[in-house]
Amino acid sequence: MENFADVKYILDGFLFVFAGILVMWMAAGFAMLEAGLTRTKNNATVLTKNMALFAISCIMYYFVGYNLMYGEGSSFMGSISTIDMVSAPDAAYPAAADFFFQVMFVATAASVISGTIAERMKLWPFLLFVVVLSGVIYPIQGHWVWGGTELGGVIAGFSDFAGSTLVHSVGGWAALAGVLILGARKGKYGKNGQVRPIPGSNLTLATLGTFILWLGWFGFNGGSQLALGSKSDIDGIAMVVANTNMAACAGAIMAALLTQLLYKKVDLTMVLNGALAGLVSCTAGPDLGMIVAFIEGIVGGALVVFAVPLWDKLRIDDPVGALSVHLVAGIWGTIAVGIFNPEVTLLAQLKGIVVIGAFVFISSFIVWKILDMVVGLRVDEETEINGLDIHETGLEAYPEFKRS
Repeated sequence: MENFADVKYILDGFLFVFAGILVMWMAAGFAMLEAGLTRTKNNATVLTKNMALFAISCIMYYFVGYNLMYGEGSSFMGSISTIDMVSAPDAAYPAAADFFFQVMFVATAASVISGTIAERMKLWPFLLFVVVLSGVIYPIQGHWVWGGTELGGVIAGFSDFAGSTLVHSVGGWAALAGVLILGARKGKYGKNGQVRPIPGSNLTLATLGTFILWLGWFGFNGGSQLALGSKSDIDGIAMVVANTNMAACAGAIMAALLTQLLYKKVDLTMVLNGALAGLVSCTAGPDLGMIVAFIEGIVGGALVVFAVPLWDKLRIDDPVGALSVHLVAGIWGTIAVGIFNPEVTLLAQLKGIVVIGAFVFISSFIVWKILDMVVGLRVDEETEINGLDIHETGLEAYPEFKRS
């Protein structure tokens, strides 16, 4: 029996480490996708943000966020103390492996925001917001569900397997709060309400980023099985990974078909975001079967096609479509669990969406507003026109292009 316990400890720990490595690779995916869907004059800033936000998220989650999320405190939040990375003799898995896996989710939530506020926000105010998000806002709402407190029963019965709401919609709500204060890019909307397209710089890069995210999602959802030490666990992981892949495929094809029908041409950017929306849609319930994953992906892909122009009608400028992918599809994916999982009620899912959404949006809006009042969120008009790269980083992503 002792040998069996050791083997299970090793396998469960390996799952956290390997899945965490896959999820870390999503940071590269976000960087490539955002760089590809924004203009070259802002690409060095985009890449700097994605590097820095990942590092800040990991540091803040270690010193503050992890115990705030999982520590013993109140039903609202855990305790603030430094993590003890030494595993107890009777631990089910290595403590450091669990931290490593969980910290990747924090960085993912922060990455969602980066694309939404791209091309007009100063670098340092954004990074200061990431400090608060990863250290305080994300772990508090995570404590309510994954920390096991259910906010004192307020959202009892809420279910989110890998984070359609707890990760993706959290990033979406925080991004929405920021962009409402920040405003649209210069020239994006005309006085009469017309929408002026601002094409991205490199669709090859954006496609590469999407495939990297797709790959990383197998660790994101598969690792959330949280155990590998039994036949039922590996069966569960295999099903989750297969379902995740199906949802992405369904989302991509749905977006392709809809854009062909609506615009008489297949829009690659919509296909990319359709695949990502399928992945987000499946994340709350990737263990519900292949048919459910297919339906989740189909609906997610359709939602993106309609949500992107809707945000523009509301004059909410989202350069990469992150609000449509992570917020809208995240809400749908969470609702889908209430529809397709007989053990979860739709009411419990809706309560969780509203409570978590309200907390994240309001707290984020307050932080963004304070940052705007103290240091200012937006670059000046001249910097925005010339590009943020020289002003914010002193570098250009493609200096030879400018010379030629």
